[in-house]
Amino acid sequence: MGVEQESPATRVSTPVDGVDVLGALSPSRAGDFMSCPLLYRFRTIDRLPEPPSPDAVRGTVIHKVLEDLFDLPAAERTPETADRMLVPAWEALVEQDPTLVEMLGATGGPETAAWLAHCREVLARYFSLEDPRRLEPAERELYVEALLDSRLLLRGFVDRIDVAPDGSIRVVDYKSGNAPSEIFEAKALFQMKFYALVIWRTRGVVPAMLQLVYLGDAQILRYVPDEADLLATQRKVEAVWEAIRLVAESGDWRPNRSRLCDWCAHRAICPAWGGTPPPLPERIVPVDLEGPDLPD
Repeated sequence: MGVEQESPATRVSTPVDGVDVLGALSPSRAGDFMSCPLLYRFRTIDRLPEPPSPDAVRGTVIHKVLEDLFDLPAAERTPETADRMLVPAWEALVEQDPTLVEMLGATGGPETAAWLAHCREVLARYFSLEDPRRLEPAERELYVEALLDSRLLLRGFVDRIDVAPDGSIRVVDYKSGNAPSEIFEAKALFQMKFYALVIWRTRGVVPAMLQLVYLGDAQILRYVPDEADLLATQRKVEAVWEAIRLVAESGDWRPNRSRLCDWCAHRAICPAWGGTPPPLPERIVPVDLEGPDLPD
């Protein structure tokens, strides 16, 4: 679960033959830089490990259940079936990373039981928002990438893509937390516009709908993009990359103190909180500035 792990993008991305790629950027890492350049550095350059959190692991488990649910015949995609899939999904994750047990205390203890109960509550809310028996997604957990004319490679993972009979595309992303306030809504939509831009550049079709499914409070945020939206998103992404490049050249990775610091795993070494970051590597290769993705 930490940044020392290989990015799944490394295993599925395609070589960009004959092109001197400037670098690669995902919505997660772009969001890191816009929130706090020093956090971006810690995750992509220093590759500092981050302990898993119960909330992040809950999201991973629920995403896995919802992905696997659509492997079943439509009639079997019920709340009861999803509930039965929860514990095996958790156990499979623990098998991959046994240290996750330490996060919740002893296996089978009250902390684990309470955590799984919360997972069940969040998972049950999904069925109040959609009926998976009436859906046949075209793609799930799809890796997407697109090379812009600026030679910047955009990449990421989309939770679900639905394609209507008329070819219209809906991009769906699950969030295990609550819907954001209006102040943070634009930040949430940036990720979806990023994915829509990649799909537009690779398929030549602007998605008809972007849909964020918030399971924490059973809300759906929908947005209809157009070409002007996606062109603006492309300009923003390229501006973010240029800012990253300039900061990498100067070495001036400044922290941005905010409420997000309360959840940061690196607060102890952040100068905004009296800490000292590790020394920068002697040489930073721009194409390597995109580090492994973390769970959203």
